[in-house]
Amino acid sequence: MNKALVLSSMLGLSATLGCSPLLAAEQPYSLDPEHTTVAFLIDHVGYAKTLGYFSDVSGTFTYDDETGQLSDVVITVKTDSVQSDNQARDKHVRSKDFLNTTKFPEMTFTASAANVQDDGTAEIAGELQLLGNSQTLSLSATLNKADKYPFGHKMFTLGVSARGQLQRSDYGMDYGVANALVGDTVELIIETEANRQK
Repeated sequence: MNKALVLSSMLGLSATLGCSPLLAAEQPYSLDPEHTTVAFLIDHVGYAKTLGYFSDVSGTFTYDDETGQLSDVVITVKTDSVQSDNQARDKHVRSKDFLNTTKFPEMTFTASAANVQDDGTAEIAGELQLLGNSQTLSLSATLNKADKYPFGHKMFTLGVSARGQLQRSDYGMDYGVANALVGDTVELIIETEANRQK
């Protein structure tokens, strides 16, 4: 039985018994830093795309596994943690030409609400704050698994994959755009496990 039918049955039973509808079972979750990857792909002079990632990511949200309601999403990335397996390139990406990590040590994605559909997919519309600018960012997410972790911490865990895309020039990061040395479009790749906190 899918989530919609379960919820409908619960509400119907509640009405039959003369009770008020059950309250939403929202639960707080935190991203597991050991199992969270925020990566990106960006074009390099038209030859190939460079893959990079951020090694310092944290985040929280609330989720109701009965209704599929996702809310209060806050994901923070330490910009200085950028890695692309090339020391010189990473130093340049941290400079004023790109992330300007000294002045802007964090970028933050926030979203107020989204609904996970019965097939596990969700469109999460939020805001990304980067380089002091805030722009709309939409993530296409898939809930891969929701279950008690089989070992270690044994907390109830959600496994999520998400993809998105942004134009870095929208945030004032336009180095290499005009002469096509560095692509403007940034493809986002997010893989995470989030643990229930109650």
